[in-house]
Amino acid sequence: MPNSKPTTPFSGKMERKGNQGEIAGILVEFLEVAITSVVYLKGIYPSGAFERKRYMNVVVQRARHPQLREYIHSAVSGLLPSIQKGLVERVAVTFFNTDNIPMERFIFKLTVNQSFGSKVEESDLEFSLRSFLIKLSVSQPLTTVLPRDCRWEIMAYFRSLPQVSTSKDAEMWIPTDTKQWQQPPLITPIKSMNSEPLGLQLYLEHPSSSELVSG
Repeated sequence: MPNSKPTTPFSGKMERKGNQGEIAGILVEFLEVAITSVVYLKGIYPSGAFERKRYMNVVVQRARHPQLREYIHSAVSGLLPSIQKGLVERVAVTFFNTDNIPMERFIFKLTVNQSFGSKVEESDLEFSLRSFLIKLSVSQPLTTVLPRDCRWEIMAYFRSLPQVSTSKDAEMWIPTDTKQWQQPPLITPIKSMNSEPLGLQLYLEHPSSSELVSG
């Protein structure tokens, strides 16, 4: 899109109650924006499928197509209760080839200190998360070129399974039968932070060369 196109604030604020709710709310908002940035970065949709927005004082991309935007928003929002309880270990954006085998994963590894009792300075937390969005926007050279007909999905890895809930958000998450790599993946770090009460790592996973040969 032209550089002269104006940007508007990204809207998707969630209700935050208490210290853990505030941390989890900020993190879920960030994940929604970051995952959209990943999908835009991979170029599997036309650039016109996105529009420029401003979030945390950074220009980001927001999905224009209602179904794409709702999928990302609903999936990440459904993790909010589990993130508040410290159950979510990783959130992944996984890209598959036509044989339904993972070819690339963007991993967000989360650590939320449940016992942190001090007041969270939202501005400090957002300053740290902003650097992930900036780094992500220039990380394309680290990624793999994917086939045109690839597909992708959002996956979550839990430290322990959340209790059965009747909430609509919880029903978004079901066990997956996705094929897994048989060998340890190749890992490429992108960005990390480790400061109370939140630790976050962003890295890429690719199949090993032996995995590609055997596949």
